[in-house]
Amino acid sequence: MDIKNARVFVVEDESIMNTFILGSLRRLGILDLYSFDNGLSAIREISKLKPDLILTDVHMQPMGGIEFVQGLRALVDERLSTIPVIFLSADASKSTVGETLSLGVAGFLVKPPSLAALSAKIELAFKGYKSDFF
Repeated sequence: MDIKNARVFVVEDESIMNTFILGSLRRLGILDLYSFDNGLSAIREISKLKPDLILTDVHMQPMGGIEFVQGLRALVDERLSTIPVIFLSADASKSTVGETLSLGVAGFLVKPPSLAALSAKIELAFKGYKSDFF
């Protein structure tokens, strides 16, 4: 898939980081963007909007990224349950990274990611690559 044609969910509760991520995606040519401030609001819209990729923070309330991806992977609709996910977090502890990568995601990026790292990770996600850490 050409990333410029992708529909992307950004699930991030910090407004400054949300603005940064959305701006970075626009710089990559991705314009079909949807922003949510927690996993609960994103999971409610997933079947209606059917994103091609999800970028999510780990720590959010009332539903964090890990719980969000667990719910996503449990969906009956395979098209939705297999959407590529990239975690973005300032928490790069071994336990957090390990827990996120065990969910069969496309990877983990430390916030704030460089434009090059974000672009590379998105390209790999669309090629079906799983579980990597930058």
